[in-house]
Amino acid sequence: MLFQVGGQGTRPTFFEMAAAQQLPASLRAALSYSLGVFAMRRPFLHKVLDYEDEFFALLMLVLETHSLRTADASFAESLYGLRRRAVEITEKHTSIKESNDRMHLSGLRKKQKILSVAFMVILPYIRSKLHSIYNREREARLQASLWGHDDTRLGDTDYLLDQREISPVSDGDMVVEESNLMQAKRKIMAVIGACYPCIHATNEGLSFAYQLLYLLDATRFYSPSLHALGVQVSRATGQELMDAASRISRIRSREIERLRGPPWLKAFQRILLSCIYTSLDYAQTGLIAAVFFFKMMEWWYQSAEERMSAPTVYPPPLPPPPPKVAEEGIPLPSDKSLCPLCSQKRVSPSVLAASGFVFCYTCICKYITQYKRCPITLIPATVEQVRRLFHDF
Repeated sequence: MLFQVGGQGTRPTFFEMAAAQQLPASLRAALSYSLGVFAMRRPFLHKVLDYEDEFFALLMLVLETHSLRTADASFAESLYGLRRRAVEITEKHTSIKESNDRMHLSGLRKKQKILSVAFMVILPYIRSKLHSIYNREREARLQASLWGHDDTRLGDTDYLLDQREISPVSDGDMVVEESNLMQAKRKIMAVIGACYPCIHATNEGLSFAYQLLYLLDATRFYSPSLHALGVQVSRATGQELMDAASRISRIRSREIERLRGPPWLKAFQRILLSCIYTSLDYAQTGLIAAVFFFKMMEWWYQSAEERMSAPTVYPPPLPPPPPKVAEEGIPLPSDKSLCPLCSQKRVSPSVLAASGFVFCYTCICKYITQYKRCPITLIPATVEQVRRLFHDF
């Protein structure tokens, strides 16, 4: 399953590289959301959410290792038809018209694959843990500033000190050691909380600089990690895709031939390997489908909640029918633009709210002042119920 975004040559576009870089974060968000939904009905899944970083790091370790082994690319890069190539500088020129470095691309070495896994799995895991520690330290400082304590986590130490007072003398050394360990841990977290913003800002600044230079075609490396590894990302040709498929089949055939043991054990191992290979082959398609599916479900349920929480708007009721003309009232003129009282064209048309009929302002005011009723329906009315119409239709 490949997504071709366009562009010419073997150099990927900036949008291809950005999409490949953002895919793991989107995948993690979708998996976290799906596990959170399932955890509402299956509480044991909360244990998985408690170790979300470890769970996702293990999943990406399997996917990235398999992808680098079979396609010389990361999981996201192989989805977009990209490949990693080792960059070797073979010649250097001093001419201004020629490029400074001539680079030769070759397949990844084993060391580069191992380091690629470390940069794509281990470093993000460490970064996530450091970010969590920094957030906890920031919350602790904020709470300490609000409540006036030096450190809100001193409660654990106070508890240990109280236990030391009531504990036997033989347990005193153990309590002191635990207290010292907690103080050391607190100092380490404080150092991490103080240094993490600088480390994070430096990393983000370098990443932005490399991405900007890559967008301006001033460098061949999209990120500092690729530059440090000496690896360049390029588009895979049709022949490379065919060679990768044949290489995968050869590797799997050799693994099956290496199976040892009784016939029933070899058959079981063969079935197990087939299941693993099938799962890995469709992992990309399945995970991407899961991202779209759960995003669609999130939108669906969010829209349903909005519809349920929104106030119900009913259509306005039908207007009441016009009142009947009383037998003793004055008749309505055939021309609707005439005043029923003076039989002339209405001047300053005004409506009587009690009945809804329109008259001249002076005519209806004089009539109601004298008779206290509508001249057509004979419904009781007052002058306060006369309303001036500024648009007479």
